[in-house]
Amino acid sequence: MAKKYAFLFPGQGAQAPGMIKDVAENSASAMKVIDDVSKLIDVDMKKLMWESDAKELSRSDNSQIAITTASLAIMAALKDKGIEPSAAMGFSLGEFPALYAAGVLSFESVIKVVRQRGLIMQKVCEEIAAENAGHAPGMSAILGLPPEKVVEIAKGIKDAYAANMNSVKQTVISGTFDALAEAEKAATEAGARRAVRLAVAGPFHSPLMQKAADEFEKVLADVEFADPKIHLFSNVTGKAVEKGSEAKSSAVLHLTHPVLWTDEEAVLANIISVEGGQMEWSVLEPGPGKVLSGLWGQTEFGSGMPASPVNTWEVISAL
Repeated sequence: MAKKYAFLFPGQGAQAPGMIKDVAENSASAMKVIDDVSKLIDVDMKKLMWESDAKELSRSDNSQIAITTASLAIMAALKDKGIEPSAAMGFSLGEFPALYAAGVLSFESVIKVVRQRGLIMQKVCEEIAAENAGHAPGMSAILGLPPEKVVEIAKGIKDAYAANMNSVKQTVISGTFDALAEAEKAATEAGARRAVRLAVAGPFHSPLMQKAADEFEKVLADVEFADPKIHLFSNVTGKAVEKGSEAKSSAVLHLTHPVLWTDEEAVLANIISVEGGQMEWSVLEPGPGKVLSGLWGQTEFGSGMPASPVNTWEVISAL
């Protein structure tokens, strides 16, 4: 039986100057993706991805389109080797390459949608920062405390929200500056190993991003979302996506609702178990970085079936 692949697509924060340059230089298909994106949005993607410094690349209006382009370019290189996904899921921004991989969004649609998403989020985050100078909302990672305890702490604090359910060892909270400080203190007192304020532009995946969600909903109004052709999973529900209409509504809710990543991982693991197990499946992370492979490794099923980052030509050529 042919090998099956599950693709995990990384989110914002995975970007790095020079990312996937060696892939593009060795794969005509990957380079074509980068060139096509450049033409679609009138941005020199090679210059953005390979010549920008880390600060410039970290802006939402730059990082989101760069990471998406990188993931789609790697997918193209993998397709040349006969490697295509039977399941796809993405963390936050990564959900958009997953929508493309599942046939829900066309190439042109996913690029234009992600471009507008990045521009909107950058603008809203700049507005939030200006309104709260030196006291801006943001996110904190709580390490070493059970997720359910972190959720309980957030629920007890005004303007604090459990935002990213990353693993059994790590949960991220979004909130106002004061709410985060209170949540960090409460988590530490409850036994958290560490509470780390993250270097992010805004309180992502929380109701504090409602303005961005309202603007993004207008962008999606006329965009067609087809039904998925492979297994696809939602950050918003933590479950499989059956209909394009569901994917479309979730794409808006995505900005104000938590990322239920651990739930998605469990659903994917169950599908893999039912459909042949680890002898017939491989889990790949096509995109910059290796965060999702690490999170998969923290699961009860990850040790027996590790996920592999795929972001260099050396790795791709060895598959």
